[in-house]
Amino acid sequence: MKKQFLVLAWCLVQCAMGMAQGWGAQSKVVTDSMYSETLKAWRAYNVFIPRSFEQDKDRQYPVLYLLHGMWGTNKDWDGRGHVKDVMDQLVASGEACEMIIVMPNAGGVVGKEWNGYFNMKGWAYEDFFFNELLPKVEKQYRVIGDKQHRAVAGLSMGGGGSTSYAERHSDLFGACYAMSALMELPQYTPEQERNTDLESMEGQLYLSVRNLGCTKFLREANDEVKKQLRTVQWFVDCGDDDFLLDRNLEFYQAMREARIPCQLRVRDGGHTWEYWHSALYTCLPFVTRVFK
Repeated sequence: MKKQFLVLAWCLVQCAMGMAQGWGAQSKVVTDSMYSETLKAWRAYNVFIPRSFEQDKDRQYPVLYLLHGMWGTNKDWDGRGHVKDVMDQLVASGEACEMIIVMPNAGGVVGKEWNGYFNMKGWAYEDFFFNELLPKVEKQYRVIGDKQHRAVAGLSMGGGGSTSYAERHSDLFGACYAMSALMELPQYTPEQERNTDLESMEGQLYLSVRNLGCTKFLREANDEVKKQLRTVQWFVDCGDDDFLLDRNLEFYQAMREARIPCQLRVRDGGHTWEYWHSALYTCLPFVTRVFK
């Protein structure tokens, strides 16, 4: 009895000390913003910072750019995808390494705010991403800053955005993980063309995604481009009930035809946050293996 009491007392003391010290260093997600000369607007972004960041001031980190979907913002992967909880668990188990995760904002209410990862009339977001956002955050958060230690991933519109970024900037990314990706958009019918203002925010978004279709890019790529694409590690992850499944399978088939290695996972699920949250448990170990 006395021994049990001493054990209990020791546990209580340790608990009190932990509470007093905040359980030591913790990882965190912060929200920051910057003014873009390209966009002539402020853009917010979230950043996951590993627990060692403040303790080891000389340490540099690999980086993952994690893109949201249409209608989403920089807050989605933290608030709905629970990226911090997943990272903490995977780092503790040794399945993922400590990394910086940047979650930019390319979204808003479709048709009322500019939305999309590509350049279009009135919204040169891709120029902002590569010329302003990437250099700023990689300097501020001590990113290693080479191809092998930089990855991109995303869901839906962000899945297509991440794939297109890795296709057309393959010298910058060592890995791409696409979830439920918007790889292609079909041509509008003549009636749709007549009823859509292609100069509007929504029309420009449609044109940018259609013109930069990921599967189209592959099928038009020459041998030199395909050789460069083989320097990227590719992973496609889509649910069997997802309305974009066929587009993802078409992209995967085009990768096979081009002899570009690509992993494919078709799991039970649809176009939902439950699916994308669970995808992180594969995505983060995948990019960790590339970083190493």
